[in-house]
Amino acid sequence: MPHIGPQVTLDNPAFIHETAQLQGKVYVGPDVSIWTYAVTRSEQYEIRIGARTNIQDFVMIHEGHDTPTLIGEDCSITHHVTLHGCEIGDCCLIGINATIMDGAKIGANSIVAGNAIVTEGAEFPENSIIGGVPAKLLATRDNRESNLENVQLYYSLAVRYAMGEDRLED
Repeated sequence: MPHIGPQVTLDNPAFIHETAQLQGKVYVGPDVSIWTYAVTRSEQYEIRIGARTNIQDFVMIHEGHDTPTLIGEDCSITHHVTLHGCEIGDCCLIGINATIMDGAKIGANSIVAGNAIVTEGAEFPENSIIGGVPAKLLATRDNRESNLENVQLYYSLAVRYAMGEDRLED
């Protein structure tokens, strides 16, 4: 059974893995999936995870020094990502091992490349492709459809895992 603290609000998530740790003021929206060893912790502000978003293995989400962490709907927060007091717009994909720091804002339909470090207070508009250390705008294009494909895959996996099935059918 995952650790789900008394201030966590679960609004009909699709799946929460037994190793997940959710602590403090955290809202988990409808059809959200939270995977292996993911951690959320919010002692002062809040963490909000929008509908159908997937929080993948080993993700760490924490509030910032002066800011909540807000994640939009239909996002993929991939393996080993750290989100710290930032805002992620709807339909974003945050790549493996990326870090997004306090006060940073990622516009809707954006992609943050794996291993990118988005520094404190950085802001990127909708439809951005962001990468590097420190992260910068690499290109602009509407990534909504490709990002939704990943969300739909993770939702289908979440439904299977919730039924005890951890393998796709042939």
